[in-house]
Amino acid sequence: MRQRSLPHVTRERSSMNKYLFNNDWSVRRKVSGFVDLMGGAASERVTLPHDAMIGLTRSSDVSGGTSSAFFPGGEVEYAKRFDVPVEWRERRVAIEFEGVYRDAMVYVNDEFAGQWKYGYSVFRVSLDAHLRYGQENVVRVEARANQDSRWYTGLGIYRDVHLVVTPLAHIVDDEIRITTPDVDEERAVVESAILVRNESVVTRRLSLEVEVRDDTGSIVAHDRGPVTIRPHATTTIRSRLYIDAPQRWGVDHPHLYDFRARLRDEESDDAQDVNTSFGIRTIRIDPRHGLRINDEPIKLRGACIHHDNGPLGAATIRRAEERRIELLKAAGFNAVRSSHCPASPAMLEACDRLGILVFDETFDAWTEMNKPYDYTLDFPEWWERDVDAMIKKDFNHPSVILYCIGNEIHEYGSGFGGSLARDIAERIRRSDETRFITTAVSSFWAVAGEVIDDLKNRLADATARGVNDVMNEMTEFFDEVTVSDVVTVRTAEAHAAADIAGLNYAETRYAADAQVFPNRVVLGTETNPRVTAQSWAETMANDHVIGGFTWTGWDYLGEVGLGRTDYTDDPEVRGGGDPDFPWLTAWAGDLDITGHRRPQSYYREIVYGLRREPYLAVLRPQHYGRRRLEMQWAWSDAVASWTWDLPDGARTEVEVYSDADEVELLLNGRSLGRAAAGPAAEFRARFDVSYEPGALVAIAYRDGIPSERTSLVTASDRLLVVTADRSDIRADDGDLAYLSIEFQDASGALNSIEDAVVHVSVDGPGELAALGSGRPATTERFDSTHCTTFDGRALAIVRPTGEGRITVTVRSTGMTDAQAVVTARGV
Repeated sequence: MRQRSLPHVTRERSSMNKYLFNNDWSVRRKVSGFVDLMGGAASERVTLPHDAMIGLTRSSDVSGGTSSAFFPGGEVEYAKRFDVPVEWRERRVAIEFEGVYRDAMVYVNDEFAGQWKYGYSVFRVSLDAHLRYGQENVVRVEARANQDSRWYTGLGIYRDVHLVVTPLAHIVDDEIRITTPDVDEERAVVESAILVRNESVVTRRLSLEVEVRDDTGSIVAHDRGPVTIRPHATTTIRSRLYIDAPQRWGVDHPHLYDFRARLRDEESDDAQDVNTSFGIRTIRIDPRHGLRINDEPIKLRGACIHHDNGPLGAATIRRAEERRIELLKAAGFNAVRSSHCPASPAMLEACDRLGILVFDETFDAWTEMNKPYDYTLDFPEWWERDVDAMIKKDFNHPSVILYCIGNEIHEYGSGFGGSLARDIAERIRRSDETRFITTAVSSFWAVAGEVIDDLKNRLADATARGVNDVMNEMTEFFDEVTVSDVVTVRTAEAHAAADIAGLNYAETRYAADAQVFPNRVVLGTETNPRVTAQSWAETMANDHVIGGFTWTGWDYLGEVGLGRTDYTDDPEVRGGGDPDFPWLTAWAGDLDITGHRRPQSYYREIVYGLRREPYLAVLRPQHYGRRRLEMQWAWSDAVASWTWDLPDGARTEVEVYSDADEVELLLNGRSLGRAAAGPAAEFRARFDVSYEPGALVAIAYRDGIPSERTSLVTASDRLLVVTADRSDIRADDGDLAYLSIEFQDASGALNSIEDAVVHVSVDGPGELAALGSGRPATTERFDSTHCTTFDGRALAIVRPTGEGRITVTVRSTGMTDAQAVVTARGV
């Protein structure tokens, strides 16, 4: 018998207001009504969040091409049946979507109920006018995606959905605003503004009780008062509470408080409860001290991230967002930038809990397109609603400290763009004056109309010499443009509209801007991993620069190959351009799409001063001596392994990353010499080594004295190993188990060379949500039960379907099976 979702509306006459509405949906390809009469498309049962694009077939001739990772666009339709009790006539009912990509059209019982154009906004649609009380109802959602983005977007209802059921007189739960305007060591002032709406036909006499609880559950502040509200009126109820000896929210100690509001009808004793968390923290900026949080100076060690979750596609399952933040913080980042769209509520909740600062971004385009059918078609009519939606979503999250009005906007260099920048910034300020606003200006794109002909002429000469010369010529040209007077003049108005001048790839401007604009605070909104040492040195040397965000912290689907390395033995090969199918990822992240840290991540950690141990990496030796064609965002094509299918004596290139003065390299106990490291050598030493199996050891020397060391050891055999990230998970659809699949030897050394197909099966109350590796170019699908490892690794993701013991078995030809057990427990 089909199970239908019917949330409990009341519990001891108290409504919790908002319920997850993710179960028992169906999805199918959207077809016209005429086609539907002839049978239409088959539907599939799904649990939200769901990405309908990740399961489509990739091909070299799809319209999105490299931008979309060769995934096709499409149109899909979701549907859900649910019962509506008769007593809901005296309630207000709405459905809330945290994100639908894109052009969402919402129908209830085949009647149009609402729409939202942007794919990244939280929005609500009222259901009241369309409901059939005491009967089964159907909500249907259409979504479309095609040639509308520079990256992989996904398709469909890819974030959580909630059903919102309230009394006629109710707290508007997504309009609660909590601020902490006055904070010191003795006490903190907590001000709340609560919107109350009366949709009944009589005046209501209510009471509102508010309280704040600390992380132990103890009440630390409380207030209560009467509320009289006339029919069809909306009013704001404010409270001013005082918390003694407040615990501050910060990246090292992310203390959260729980704010609870109860609206009670004194006559009927009906009540509505609404909870939200918040943090007590202060933020300040100025050119002398930079950024201060709770009066402590901090430099933002930032990671730009896209919204997809790798093998899951765009599906924003809460545990996926949480794990991503856990791993980024463990890799040394203290901030993330939501490139180039508003972050999900699940991401913000994870950042609040784990202590990561957030730079939330509005748009990637305003009125000048990047793609034929992108947001520019909707921007003039919709931007104000989308800005408001972002602010409403972010307001009570202490992790959010910055709003960005747009990334690499072409109009930034024009008077019209400056005017529009002010309009957007002021729209934000009207809703939220507690945070700072920044830009993300590309110097080149802001003045492209004036300089593009010069660039074309210079590239025409460089093309004959090959891709490396082209890249060098482009870098030199961009550097010249970046510091030019024309950029200084043309971008001044857009920067002045914001609180912080956000500069993409423009660390060469940092020092000069301090002289030309003495009141300007600067942020490196995008930085290149190839120049991490230089850009971070400039950041640390300039007080008015508050940090930098690398492109990118986490690899992502789409914009494929922008960080790749091509190899050739032909000196005539030019290289460059878009890569061919089946390239899948950008291959530019510190972490790959499975969450595995790549060598550049450890290099960055050393540059940041967070790691003292040296780090060893080996350039893929099968390409030794070949001409390398490295794209603009490419790091060394290196692997942390000393297990290679090479004859003894074969030549290899070894990199050692270290902040020490020198590093010494040893192979099986024999010294291969020392090389300079540290800032003078941009933290990287290189060695040419004749391969032989065994132990490769790097030793750091400080003031001539050996200190830290690290090693790579050749794997002696190959065993299949599977390890779960946690032994216990929650038995709900927002949690996931991540299972690392590796080939190791008995001592745990990774065997990185003998990649093989692995097969995964799941027994018990769970299902295989995705399976894949970090391989940047592949034809394999993430919804398969088998995949090929990459550098000895793969990742399986399991989603619980109930309570109990979940057994994951991994098989590979010629190997002993490996198993991991995860227990899904009830909440």
